[in-house]
Amino acid sequence: MKRHNFAGQRATHGVKKVHRQSGGTGCSADPSRVIKGMKMAGQYGNARITVRNLEVVRVDAENNLLLVRGAVPGPAGGYVSIRETNILR
Repeated sequence: MKRHNFAGQRATHGVKKVHRQSGGTGCSADPSRVIKGMKMAGQYGNARITVRNLEVVRVDAENNLLLVRGAVPGPAGGYVSIRETNILR
């Protein structure tokens, strides 16, 4: 639903436990198949994001901390990969 902005199904009128499903995806007897490119369920998110030009303020080796100035993507407590850029200043 979130991936393709599907509206979902109704909460009443005989709909049981399928409120967050897409509904019918096929056609009638004429094509009798599902057309290529139909929006269907799948993995959403979990993409690698690269943020460039962040400044490393301080390295605290005792506490295993790396202080970075700027926005770091991802959840709190998540893994972050740091690497040097190829741009010379």
